[in-house]
Amino acid sequence: MKQVWAAVATAGVFLAGAGTAGAASWHDLQDMRVAGVRFYEGHYKFNAQGRNHGAFEWTGSLNDTSVRDHHNVYVEVRVEGHSPMRYYGKQGRTVSLHRFNWDGAQQYTDDAYMRACVDRGVAKWDLCSTEVHYAK
Repeated sequence: MKQVWAAVATAGVFLAGAGTAGAASWHDLQDMRVAGVRFYEGHYKFNAQGRNHGAFEWTGSLNDTSVRDHHNVYVEVRVEGHSPMRYYGKQGRTVSLHRFNWDGAQQYTDDAYMRACVDRGVAKWDLCSTEVHYAK
């Protein structure tokens, strides 16, 4: 009888873990592009409380599509209404990015906003794609 209860308890723990893993599964990010920059093949997930700071985790490829303009490109990410973070690429190249964004005052993140931009320097406004909202 003890073996049966041990098997039931083990199955319960396994299924609870599988449910948690399913909640933090990867989803596709929308491709973001504007003249000079492209962010593609992106994926994201919202980590559970206590896992990687409950962060918004994302990955993708950032491409500078206009080599001759001599401007760098970046992905801008902001979570929970805080100031945005910029993740720069390389001029004239494609770079792979994998980052975590979170709010240190909260146990998990459930709102994130992203856009891809061309850094045109001080004299001009940066050229950015439409900001995309992701929610848990």
